[in-house]
This record gives sequence, C-alpha cells and structure tokens, in this order.
Amino acid sequence: MTNDKTAAGSPPANAPPRIEILLVGMNGDLRGKQVPPEGEAKIWDGSVRLPSSTQSLDIWGDDNDDITGLSLSAGDPDGVCIPDRRSLAPMPWAPEGSRQVLATMHEFDGTPSFMDPRAILARMIERFAERGLTPVVATELEFYVVEDDWRETGRPRPPAALTYHGEPNGFQLYDMRATDALDGYLQTVRAWAKAMDLPADATTAEFGPGQFEVNLLHRPDALAAADDCIYLKRIAEEAARRFGLKSTCMAKPYAEHAGSGLHVHASIVDGDGRNILDARGGEPALLKSITAGMLATMRAAQLVFAPFANSYRRFQPGSFAPVDLTWGFGHRGTAIRIPDKDGPAARVEHRVAGADVNPYLLLTAILGGILSGLDGDLDPGPATEPGKDVPGATRLTHDFLTAVEEFAASPFIADAFGAAYQKLYADTKRKEAITYLRTVSDFDYRTYLPRI
Repeated sequence: MTNDKTAAGSPPANAPPRIEILLVGMNGDLRGKQVPPEGEAKIWDGSVRLPSSTQSLDIWGDDNDDITGLSLSAGDPDGVCIPDRRSLAPMPWAPEGSRQVLATMHEFDGTPSFMDPRAILARMIERFAERGLTPVVATELEFYVVEDDWRETGRPRPPAALTYHGEPNGFQLYDMRATDALDGYLQTVRAWAKAMDLPADATTAEFGPGQFEVNLLHRPDALAAADDCIYLKRIAEEAARRFGLKSTCMAKPYAEHAGSGLHVHASIVDGDGRNILDARGGEPALLKSITAGMLATMRAAQLVFAPFANSYRRFQPGSFAPVDLTWGFGHRGTAIRIPDKDGPAARVEHRVAGADVNPYLLLTAILGGILSGLDGDLDPGPATEPGKDVPGATRLTHDFLTAVEEFAASPFIADAFGAAYQKLYADTKRKEAITYLRTVSDFDYRTYLPRI
C-alpha cells in the first residue's frame, strides 16, 4: 500500500516529461532550468543562459555583490550553459522520459567560467593529459537518512525503523538489520543508480543511526567520477523524499554520532594503461612522493575538504576522521592511506574530506597535491603504525576561519584553482565563518546565561 508521504513524493500520473540542464555551484548545489521536450534543442545548441553570478552564490543563496562585484555591480551578466552530453542521464524519480544533463558555465567568447567547478577540475585534468597521464579515481560517499519532520522540529532524528522508544538501537556498523530495515529506500537508490548508469558498488550500514555508505567504482575520467558523485547525492535525496525521509550530507548532523566523509581512491595510468604507482614488490617511492605532495598541500586545501562551519565538528581525536597530517599502509586512522602498493590496484586513499564537500573542488585539490608529488622526489616521513602516534605531526585545523585564511594565502591554491577563484571562494567563506562566530548559540545560553 502506498502511504500519504510516498504519494506526496510522486509525480502526477499524467505529468509530461522534462529535461533539466544543471550547473554545479560553489557548495556542490545544483541549479539550472527545467525545459519541456519541445524546447530541448536550445540546450544542445548552447542557447540556455543563466546569470554568471549563479556560480558565486554562498550557502544561503546570496550573490554577495558587495564582496565579489560579480552581480548587479557588473550588470549581472549572463553566462552560457554548455551541456556535457556524456552526463546525460534519466531521472527515475520524475515522469517517464525525463532526463538531466550537467553543464559548464562559459563566457560568450567560449571561455569556461573561472567560477565553474567542473571547468576548474577539467583544467587540472588537462595538466595530467599534457604529461600523457590519466588520473583514475573512485569515491565513497557516506550520508545520513533522517525522518522528514526536521522542518517542524528543527532537529534531525533517525528513521523510526532504526529506533526503540525513539532512541537509536546502538551502533549499526555493517549491521544487516539496519540495511534490511530501510531495504525499500536502499534498493531504490541502487535501482536509480543503475538506471542512470552510475558505477555503484557496495552499500553498507555505517556507525551512526541511519548512516550509510555507497561506493562508486573507479573511473579513468576524474570529471565523470565527480559527476557520478554529484548524481549519487541527488539520487539519495530524491529517493528519501519518495519514502517520506530526508538524506543529508552534513559532515556532522549529530554531536554524539559519527560524522560522514567522502573518501577518494586515486591512481595514475600512463598512455599504455600502466599504473605508474605500481611498486612491483619494491619500494613504493612514487606512492610515497605523491602522498607527501598531498600532505604538504592539505592544510592549504582544508577549506575545500571542510567547506562549512559544521564540517569542523567532524575532526575529533579517536574517530575515523583524521586530525593529523599522517599516512600509513592500510591504516584507516590516517589522512592518506595506501591500501595497495603493488599491481594494477596500487593507489592512495584520501580520507580527510567530509560528505558535504564539492566533489569537483575536492578532486582538483587532491590531483593538484598528487601533481606536486610527481614533480619531485618528496618524503612523507615515517608511516604511522596502528596504536602509535607520530611525534611532531602537523595537525589539521579545527577552526573554520583559520582554514579560510590559509586557503587565501596559499600559492598552491592560486596555482590549482586560479587566483581569481581563490579570492572569490575565500571571501565568500570568510563571510560565512564570521557570521558563524557572531551567532550566539543554544550552547552559549545553556552554559553561560545561568552562571555568568
């Protein structure tokens, strides 16, 4: 039987199909236009336009013209939305025949916008192509599913099927009872991923109540891998709506439960398809060098890996979210993990980013760090051993504003993202960080008002 919530999330039986052209914003949000089938030609001939400032919107949707000068001060000019036909995919939650396609914002002279995250990643990929190299990447996305009364209560709460008297049943890591309890939702996610030709692999229950992970298989195309990830986030959200739930990629939706990450596995192949990171049973010198490159650039890029105030609540000692710039072989507590050093599967795993990250900016930062390791023989220092600390290890920051200022001052960031985008991103995030610091929270009132 279909319940009222399910019915409310379904399109009318006679709704016409549509095609959506989508841009990815600074915060990984999707913005664009719905076009009826009879207007589809204008998508493919590059006639769809949106204000360029669409790419500069902050988390509240403000264009911050007073900071950027990119909106009304400049006449709020249009940009041209050029679709990437490779990303054309059905929308299984919409009326039959509906499709979606990701686009990149361009200037009228044909130049990709300096603000477009897809264009930024494409430029980084081109730097590898110039060397005859191809990054191969895979992502692992964690997210929570919560009840749909969060708008009324102002708080998330776990799905009722995973609670007893309103309280979580305990840790659910790999617990098949948790996946069984939400089997309809998870099977819908998998079915829709298959319909969209996403390379979805394993689905597992994670530590937190209602927390799950979906792995996407590796792609020899980092842009396609980022597209897969952004589409997976959309699938998780749309499927949750269908079941009267909500998915969230907040890095830390519950103070008392595990945060959600987005791990990235990366290797590099040459023109012959050979994995250049393969140590062939010897010393993994190149793996170590690119690890060192990623570690050396990690503090500068932390604002990408942790883009919001809530992101910094995830970096807690004793959790699986790393707090130090460390690396190890098969060690899941480190910032960079080397799962395999020999054979075609030789790769690194980047474990710092939260699920709230923009995947295009994330891969740009990771690949930029890898590139610096390819350019020199870098030493990451000693590997971290399980149960042992690394003396003198540099620590990731726990402070949003500190991350903003390190990002803003970094020559690496200017090189990887472009100086103009570095300034735009830093200025926008600085406003968010300062707003956060100026906000008096419930904690302040509960702790200090009765006592001071």
